[in-house]
Amino acid sequence: MEVKTSLLDNMIGVGDMVLLEPLSEDSFIENLRNRFDHNEIYTYIGSVVISMNPYRALPIYTPEKVEEYRNRNFYELSPHIYALADEAYRSLRDQDKDQCILITGESGAGKTEASKLVMSYVAAVCGKGQEVNKVKEQLLQSNPVLEAFGNAKTVRNDNSSRFGKYMDIEFDFKGDPLGGVISNYLLEKSRVVKQPRGERNFHVFYQLLSGASDDTLKKLKLDRDFSKYNYLSLDSAAVIGLDDAANFRTVKNAMQIVGFMEDEVQSVLQLVAAVLKLGNIEFKPESRSNGTDESRIKDKNDLKEMCELLGIEQSVLERAFSYRTVEAKQEKVSTTLNVAQAYYARDALAKNLYSRLFSWLVTRINESIKAQTKARHKVMGVLDIYGFEIFEDNSFEQFIINYCNEKLQQIFIELTLREEQEEYVREGIEWTNIEYFNNAIICDLIENHQNGILAMLDEECLRPGTVTDETFLDKLNTICAGHKHFESRQSKNSKFLTDHSLPHNCFRIQHYAGKVLYRAEGFVDKNNDLLYRDMSQAMYKAKHSLIKQLFPEGNPAKVNLKRPPTAGFQFKASVGTLMRNLQTKNPNYIRCIKPNDKKASHIFTDTLVCHQVRYLGLMENVRVRRAGYAFRQAYEPCLERYKMLCKRTWPHWKGPAREGVEVLMADLQVPADDFSYGRSKIFIRNPRTLFSLEERRRQCLQDLATLIQKIYRGHKCRSHFLLLKKSQIVVSAWYRRYAQEKKYQKIKSATTVVQSYTRGWQARKLLRELKYQKRCEEAVTTIAAFWHGTQARMELRRLKQEAQNKHAVTVIWAFWQGTKARRELRQLKEEARNKHAVSVIWAGWQGTKVRRDYRKFFRANAGKKIYDFTIQRIMQKYFLGLKSTSPPMSPVDKSWPARPYRFLDGVHAELRKIFHHWRCKKYRSQFTEEKKAVYKEKLEASEIFKDKKALYPSSVSQPFKGDYLEITKNPKYQKLNSSVDAKVLLADVVNKINRANGKGTARIFLLTKKGVVLADQKTGQVKASVPLPDLASVSVSTQNDGFFALKLKEGSASAIKGDFLLSSERLIEIITKLHLTGATAADSERLNIDISDEFLVQFNHDKVCVKFIQGAARNGNGVSCKRKNNRLLEVSVPTTA
Repeated sequence: MEVKTSLLDNMIGVGDMVLLEPLSEDSFIENLRNRFDHNEIYTYIGSVVISMNPYRALPIYTPEKVEEYRNRNFYELSPHIYALADEAYRSLRDQDKDQCILITGESGAGKTEASKLVMSYVAAVCGKGQEVNKVKEQLLQSNPVLEAFGNAKTVRNDNSSRFGKYMDIEFDFKGDPLGGVISNYLLEKSRVVKQPRGERNFHVFYQLLSGASDDTLKKLKLDRDFSKYNYLSLDSAAVIGLDDAANFRTVKNAMQIVGFMEDEVQSVLQLVAAVLKLGNIEFKPESRSNGTDESRIKDKNDLKEMCELLGIEQSVLERAFSYRTVEAKQEKVSTTLNVAQAYYARDALAKNLYSRLFSWLVTRINESIKAQTKARHKVMGVLDIYGFEIFEDNSFEQFIINYCNEKLQQIFIELTLREEQEEYVREGIEWTNIEYFNNAIICDLIENHQNGILAMLDEECLRPGTVTDETFLDKLNTICAGHKHFESRQSKNSKFLTDHSLPHNCFRIQHYAGKVLYRAEGFVDKNNDLLYRDMSQAMYKAKHSLIKQLFPEGNPAKVNLKRPPTAGFQFKASVGTLMRNLQTKNPNYIRCIKPNDKKASHIFTDTLVCHQVRYLGLMENVRVRRAGYAFRQAYEPCLERYKMLCKRTWPHWKGPAREGVEVLMADLQVPADDFSYGRSKIFIRNPRTLFSLEERRRQCLQDLATLIQKIYRGHKCRSHFLLLKKSQIVVSAWYRRYAQEKKYQKIKSATTVVQSYTRGWQARKLLRELKYQKRCEEAVTTIAAFWHGTQARMELRRLKQEAQNKHAVTVIWAFWQGTKARRELRQLKEEARNKHAVSVIWAGWQGTKVRRDYRKFFRANAGKKIYDFTIQRIMQKYFLGLKSTSPPMSPVDKSWPARPYRFLDGVHAELRKIFHHWRCKKYRSQFTEEKKAVYKEKLEASEIFKDKKALYPSSVSQPFKGDYLEITKNPKYQKLNSSVDAKVLLADVVNKINRANGKGTARIFLLTKKGVVLADQKTGQVKASVPLPDLASVSVSTQNDGFFALKLKEGSASAIKGDFLLSSERLIEIITKLHLTGATAADSERLNIDISDEFLVQFNHDKVCVKFIQGAARNGNGVSCKRKNNRLLEVSVPTTA
C-alpha cells in the first residue's frame, strides 16, 4: 500500500497560514522566518502560495520533484509552487476550466523566476511529441528574448522586469500546448535615456557590445567601450554573476528557435545600435537674426552613422531636430527648436523607437507561437507584473503601477470571497458575510471617468493654453480635496496645511498597501508621451525594413491631425481588458516576498517582510479564509488519516466515508460548534480543533508503533526458536547418514582387497602359461630366419659376379669411341683455321679499296649530301612514327606523341593543330540536326550550372529526352494533349511542394513554346497555366537536390495565388529548356536563374523563406522538406560522401 505524506506531517512551523494559532502579524512574520531558516520558502494561505526569494539555488526543482507533485492533491504534500501549477493544469485539462496564475510582489521578490518555474512545470507534465516539444520550446525560449529587451539591473534586482507581461498558453482537449499569446504592459521606456544611480539600461545594450563579434560591431558602427555612449550608465555597467557575452549568444539562439529570420535579427540589432548612436547626438545654441535661439548639432558623425544604419537622408533627420511644424486645419506653421526642445525631441525619439521595437518583438513572437488551429482552446494565463512600489521619489510610473495593483487587489478580494462563497454553497454550508476593506473607493478615485485623477490628467493634457504640472495639481486640490484617501498640502482640508511631511508640489494617496507620496513634476509630459510629427515623418522616409512598420503615423498620405491617446488612457484601457480577461478564468495566486534588500541568502529582515505582508494584504487574506472555516478536507482522506482514533473505524471502515467520519467525531466528543458536515467535505472552524486531532493521532501512532514493535519482537523470537529446532533435527539426520556411509565404505573396501588378491593370483598363473607358449613360437621363427638369410646371401654373391663382368666390357668400348672422336675433332679445327685466314685477307683488301675511294669522294664536297641524306631519313622515320602513334579520333582526346628532336618543334605543333581541326571536321560531319540541338542544350546547361550546382555533374551523362511521358502516344493523356495548343517541348512528373507541411503532390509538368502547364497526374486536369512572359525568374539551390521555384511577375494574372515551389529529378533539363524557350518566346532577355541556398517564395500574400541545409539522411530518405514556422521552409539535403 502506498504511503502518502501530508501537509501536516513533519511540518516546520505552519505550512498553511490559515491554521496559524494565535493569528497576529508577529506570529505571521515569525512563522515565515522559521520556515525560511529551514529552506522552506513556500507557505500556503489556503490556495494562495507565498514565495520567499532565497537568493540562491535550492535542490527543490529537480525532475524527481516534478514527478513527486504530478497528479497529487494540493494539500497532499508540503507547500510548493509545483503544487499550485499542477492544480491549475489538472483543472484546465480535466474540468475544462480556463486558468490564470497571478504573480505579484515588488521588484526582486522573484516574480520572473516564479513564472519560469510554472511554465517549465507545465511543459514537463504535458504531452510529448515532435510538434508538442517544438511548441513548448518556443514558449520557453520567448522568455530570454523578452528579458534581454525588457529587463534591467536595478538597485533591488539584477534582472528586474521593467514591463508587465501576461501570457495566455493555449491547450488542446488532451492538455497538450498548441501555442500562446503574450501581452505587454507599460514598458519603462524612460530608462532608455536616463537611469537612476546604481542601475543599468536594458540588458540588450550591454549584451550586444559584449557578445557580438568584431565583424558585427563593425557593420553596426559600434565600439565595445561602454563609456562612449551617453545612454549607458558607467557606475554599474558590469554586474557580478552576469555574463553579458554568453547571454547575447543565448538570446540569438532563442530568437532562432522562436522563428526569427536572420535578416529580422540583423534589423533588430541595427535599431538597437541606432538608439545608442541617437544618445550621442548633442546640440549647441545658435542665435538667429530675429533674436530667437535655435539648435544645431555639434558633431554630425554619430548622426551620419545612425542615418546609414536606418537608411535615412541625413538632411531630413537634421531638419527634424531643428524645426517643428504645427498644422491646424489648412495652415502649417514651422517653428525652430531651442537646445532644450531638441534634446527633448531626441530623447522622445529614442524612447519611442525602443518601445515600438519592443512591441514589434512581442507581436513577432506572437506570430510564431500562436496556435495554428482555429478550434476552441483551453487557456492558462500567467501574469507577471510590477508589484506595489513605494520609493522616496514616486512619479507617474509608480502611480500607474500602483493603480494596476489596486485593480489586482480588488479582483483578488472579489474572486477569493466568491470562491469561498461558491464552495460553501456547493457543500451546503451556511454562508456568513465577511467584513473586509473594499478598495473600490481608491480605484474610483483614480479611474472615475469624470472626477478621477487619470481623467483630470487627460483633460489637462488636451486643454489649450499653458498646461503645467502645477495647474494639474491645482485641479486635483480643487476636485479631490474632500476625498478621504487623497491628501495635499494645498487642498481645502485644513488638517494637511501644517503637515510638513507633505511638500507643496506633491499629493498623497492612501492605497490599500499604505500611503504613497507622489511628486506632480513630470506627470503631464509623461502622460502626453508626445513625439513631434516632423520626427515621425522623417522616420517614415527611412529605407530600413522595420521603420515604416514602427512609425505608420508618419505616412504623409495618412496625416491625422487628431492628438494620439495619452499614456494614462492607453494603460487604463489595457488594465480594463486585463481585468475582464482575468474574471473569465479561475484564479491562482503566487505572492512573492523579498527577505532582504542586500540580495543575500540566509538574511531575513523583519521590517522589510512586514512591509510587504501589509501591502500585499496577506493578513487580510488569512482573516477572509478564517472568517468561516479554517480547514476543510474530503471525507475519504479525513477518515484515512484519523481512523485509528476510534475502535469502530479501526483498522477498516466498511461503510460510506461520511458515516465513518460522523462515528469518529462522535467518539472523539468534538463539540458540534467546531465543525460542520458538507456534501463531500468536513469543515473545521477552529485550528485548535485540528491541532487537537493531530496531537491525538500522533499519540495513537506512537502507541500503535509500540504494539507493532512488541508483536514483531515476539514473532521474531519464536521464528528464531523454530529455526534452531529445525536446524537440530537436520544436523542429527545428517550425522546418522554420515556414520552409516562410513561403515559401508569400510566393508566395501575390505571386500575389494580380497577380490583384488584373488584376481592377481589367477592373472599371474595365466601369464606364466602365455610366456612359455610365446618362447616356443619365437625359437621356430629364429631358425627359419637364419636359413632364409644364408640362401639369400649365396644368390647375391652370384649376381654381383655377373654384373662385374658386364661393366668391364662397357668401359673398354667407351674409351675407344672417345679416342676416335677426338681425332676427328682435331682435323675439323685445322680445316676451319685455314678457311678463316683466307676470309680475313680478302676483307682487308676490300677495306683498303673502299677507304681509297671514299677519300676521293669526300674530298669532292660529299658532306652536304650526307647531311641531306641524314635529315631525309630522320623526317621519314618521324612521319612513319606519327602514322603508327597518332591519337584517337575523339575531339576531346588531348594526347599527342612527343617530338623526337628539338628542331621539329614548329612542325610538331602545326601538325597537331592541323590534325585536331581535321578530326573535329570529321566528327562534325556525322552530326544530325537533332543531335546539334541536344549538344546546344548541353552547352547551355554547362554555362548555367557548371561549378554552381552540385547536381550538375551527375546530369552530364544523361541525355535530354524531353517527352518522358510520351504524351502524344499515351491515350491516358489524350485529353490533356488536345488542350495544349502548342508543341510540347518537355513532359515529366514533378512534385508541387505544399507550404503548410512541406510535403509534395505529384503534378504533370508540360513546357511548350508559349508557357508552362501543371496538371493532375491521375485525371490529367489542368491545375495551372503560366505564360512564359509572366515568369520573372527561377530560383534553385547550390546543393544536390531537385527543388526549384518559378517566380511570377507581380501584377500578372498568373501571380494571384503566388509562386510555385516544385521538385524534380530532372531539374537541370527543365531549367535549361525553360531558359532557352523563355528567351525565344518572350523575344527579350533570357530568364534570370538565381542560384542560392536561401530565397523567398511568394505564397498568396505571405513571403516564405526556403532554406537549404546539409544533414544526415533520415530513415533511408534523401532530400526532405519541413515547415519550421509560418515564414520558413527548411530543406535538408544529405551530405554526399
